[in-house]
Amino acid sequence: MKIATIGKGTIGGGLADLWEQAGHEVTRLGHEGGDVAGADAVLIAVPGGVLEEALGAVTGLEGKTVIDATNLYGGALPPGGHASNAEYVKSVTGGPTAKAWNINFGALYDQVAAASTPPGDIWCGDGEARETVETLHRDAGFDPICAGPLSNAAAQEAMLTLAFGIAKEGGMGQFFYRFAPPADF
Repeated sequence: MKIATIGKGTIGGGLADLWEQAGHEVTRLGHEGGDVAGADAVLIAVPGGVLEEALGAVTGLEGKTVIDATNLYGGALPPGGHASNAEYVKSVTGGPTAKAWNINFGALYDQVAAASTPPGDIWCGDGEARETVETLHRDAGFDPICAGPLSNAAAQEAMLTLAFGIAKEGGMGQFFYRFAPPADF
């Protein structure tokens, strides 16, 4: 699959490395932007506060399957009055959209392959994005956990507060997570 990442940092760069190791062709875009017209899927992994600016520097997004991995901090709101960053992304691209990889610690991506069980990653989004999103999860070494339609993205974005609470106040530090039916335990 041809994948473009908008953002080359811990999340975008880390997932790009994992996807390249799985045999995908990845184009990495940074602040300079670029064209994603040749991509089958696009990952947006920029700070949530610069989402509008980042998308404005990229061409070829129309109709693409897009995965939004952004987060908002400090009470920032999604652009354009949307309920979530992911819903804003969909309004710009018009294609199948998903929210994923926003509540995992990118600094741990180099440890995914060594995990005894694939770590989970919650995603929500359009049904048309499901095959692509779940394939990319598995190819990166993650177990995709579907949390329903894109309208659940705001709730997923709010989960970041809980993840940071577990890491800091709970004393766990950065962590992987997994959800599984009782038969898997």
